[in-house]
Amino acid sequence: MKKEINLDVETIDRIVEMAWEDRTPFDAIEIQFGLLEKDVIALMRREMKPSSFRMWRKRVSGRSTKHRQKRDFEKGRFKSSNQKT
Repeated sequence: MKKEINLDVETIDRIVEMAWEDRTPFDAIEIQFGLLEKDVIALMRREMKPSSFRMWRKRVSGRSTKHRQKRDFEKGRFKSSNQKT
């Protein structure tokens, strides 16, 4: 991550959880924590084992649900009670 953001362990865990969720867009992470997609990727790279990071990147690369502009739905989407947006 280019900008150094001090995050506590609980916040990092929540960001990782949201990043793994298929239907949570990167926009929601940005709104809630101020991290751009590239910052989330850097955080995931830093916090995960290399094999887990590669698996995550492969998983989210093809997911239209992780990018709000590519989504074909808005209403009826799952929203975690921990998610602000």
